[in-house]
Amino acid sequence: MDAPKNNIDSDLGSEVKPQVIYRCKKCRRIVASQDHIQPHEPGGGQQCFKWKKRSGEVDSKPAECSSIFVEPMKWMESVQQYGCVGDKIQCMGCKARLGSFNWAGMQCNCGKWINPAFQLHKSRIDECPF
Repeated sequence: MDAPKNNIDSDLGSEVKPQVIYRCKKCRRIVASQDHIQPHEPGGGQQCFKWKKRSGEVDSKPAECSSIFVEPMKWMESVQQYGCVGDKIQCMGCKARLGSFNWAGMQCNCGKWINPAFQLHKSRIDECPF
C-alpha cells in the first residue's frame, strides 16, 4: 500500500517555487509580490545604448536588470492622478522613492523597452521569501 501524497504538485513531477515578496528597505512595508512582476526577456544590452558610448567597443554580455517592472497597484498614489503620464513611485508608508512609472514606457538597463512601465529599483527594495 502506497503512502498518500501530501503535495499535489509532486504527482505532476514539478517543484513548487517559493513565493517572493518585495519590501521597502526603509520601512519594510510590502510593496509587491512575485505575482505582480512583469517578466521580460533581456534586450540587446549595451548595443541598445551604443549612441551613449564614446568608444566603438560594445560589450557582448547582457546587463543584469537593476530594476523590476510590476503591474500598476492601488497603493501607487501618483499613478492614479489624471493627466500624469510619468512620475515617481513613492512608498505608501514612509514616502521613500522606490522607482518611477511612465504610461508611454521606458527602457530597462538591459535594453528591453517596457510599455507601460512601473519600475521599482532593486536597490530600494528587499526581496524576501514568503
